[in-house]
This record gives sequence, C-alpha cells and structure tokens, in this order.
Amino acid sequence: MTDAPFEPVSDLLDLLHLREGGSVTMTVHSEHEEPHTALPPTAARVFIGSSQKQRYRRIFGGQLLAQAIVAAARTVRADPAGAGRPIHSLHTSFLASGSDTADVHYVVEPLGDGRSFSTRRILAVQDGRLLATLIASFQEAAPGLEHHDPMPAVTAPEQLPDVAGALHGIPGPYAVVCILEGPIELRHVEGNLYAAPGPEQTPDQSVWLRSRRTLPDDPAIHAAFLAYSTDYSILEPVLRAHGVSWADPRLRQASLDHAIWFHRPARADEWVLHAGHSPSASGGRGLGIGSLYAADGRLVATVAQEGMLRLKG
Repeated sequence: MTDAPFEPVSDLLDLLHLREGGSVTMTVHSEHEEPHTALPPTAARVFIGSSQKQRYRRIFGGQLLAQAIVAAARTVRADPAGAGRPIHSLHTSFLASGSDTADVHYVVEPLGDGRSFSTRRILAVQDGRLLATLIASFQEAAPGLEHHDPMPAVTAPEQLPDVAGALHGIPGPYAVVCILEGPIELRHVEGNLYAAPGPEQTPDQSVWLRSRRTLPDDPAIHAAFLAYSTDYSILEPVLRAHGVSWADPRLRQASLDHAIWFHRPARADEWVLHAGHSPSASGGRGLGIGSLYAADGRLVATVAQEGMLRLKG
C-alpha cells in the first residue's frame, strides 16, 4: 500500500482540525526575575494543533494565525450568545520562533461575551515556550454605515502567470520552494521578488491570491486561510522599495506583530487582491499595510504587519 500523494490544501485543512484537551504550563522569563512556571487561567480551553513542515525548520507565522482563529472560533460557537459571530479582528504579537516538528497548544481564554461582541485571548505555547499572544474579537452581523476604498485597477489574475510559471527553470531560495509547495496560489501583478528584485523600486505592490482548491463552507476556515495567506507577502513592499529580493543572502527577516480586520465576508478559494503598501522602514524594522479585495471590488479585510528586516554584511 502506497502513501497518498501530498496535497497542500488538504495538509493545511488537517492542521486546522484541532484537538481539544490537555493541560499547559509555560516558562515565563522576566528581565528582572528568574524563570518561573505560569499556568493558564482556569476558565481557558486548550486546543492542540500539529505543525506544518517547513524547509527552514521553523513554524510559519501564518500557521499560528490560522490555528488561533479556528481555536478561538470554537469557543465562541460553543457559547449560545456567540452563535453566528464571525471573527472581525485579530491582533498578534510574535514572541519566539517555534519548531515545525512539535505540536502547538492554543490556550483560549474568554475575556467577554456581550450582546454583540465576543473577545478571546489566545496563547500559542510549544514545549512550555510562549510563541505568540493573540486577541481575537467576534461580532454578530449588524447593519450600519457603509463605505470602503475602491479596488485599484490592476491586471486580472487570469492574465498573469502563477509563481511556478514565472520561475520556471530558475533555482531559488527556500522562500520559492515554500511558495511552490504551499496551499496558496499567488500571482504578482508587478512580478515576484523570489529570485531577483523588482524592476522598479516602489513601496507598493499587488498580489492576487487564493486557495489552490475549493474549501469547506465554514467562515472560520476561510478567515483562517486568508490570515495564513497574508503572511506570505505583507512585507514585500518594504523589500521592493529598496531593490531587495528574497534571494539576497544578506537578508534576515522575522515577523514581530500582525493585525487583521475582517470587514466583509469573503471566500479564500476565490481570487482576492492583496494591495500592499509600506509607509515606513527604520531601525531594522519595516511596516507593511495591505487591503484585501474580492474580485467584485469589495474591500473584505485590512492587514498590517511590522517585521524585522535587516541586511547583514
């Protein structure tokens, strides 16, 4: 009997199928104290997720975002007051890198369940180390004022090559391989930065993205896939502005924090335009801001991330 062939979308869906149970202890390090062990709040629920194997052997930040959304959503759905409340915001601080060979425990603490909103704090813990802290907010559908920025006029995704086509025959760094083998299809409007810098130094870029195949009709899954996909290219406008590519051997990069606001329902298995901009880079850090548009022009989400971006040597 042979093993089933690897399929990246199924792999990510399996990672989002979290197990519940168990206990967690965390080793907390303070600048002025000896390390000590902290226990999660007694009202918290614990979910366990497997880690996605990466060629660079560290957990991809998008995995933590996606699994945390699913974990928190499961606690909101369990509350009668939270039925039908999709996520509308997620704020994340990345604290430490994790291994791609060990499970991650998500400690979900209920901070509040009001008439319209539910708020959860999530701690991502691996082998006693705190990898990230997240705050997620959920809201039931409600009428209100409506407006949004228009989608920029860009080349349609059907007229652009996918990354595999754009990089055919070109060897690249791990970033290239991870994109080619990943669950998200990407098509850069201005050309990708995996093997070489862009033709123009500008702090703006647009990328079409979608899951490589159809996803289940679960809003939490689609929100998780969108959050996962934003971690691919959110900082690329910083690199593009300075004529740097992912293949540059001097480049050192790490995500510091990540925020995403979900404005309107969207499917992650249909084309979404990520229109990105970097307003600033300083002190070895770069800021990326993105607007996510459905193909029909609706602004479905806004995302922001600051990352460490350094050129060594």
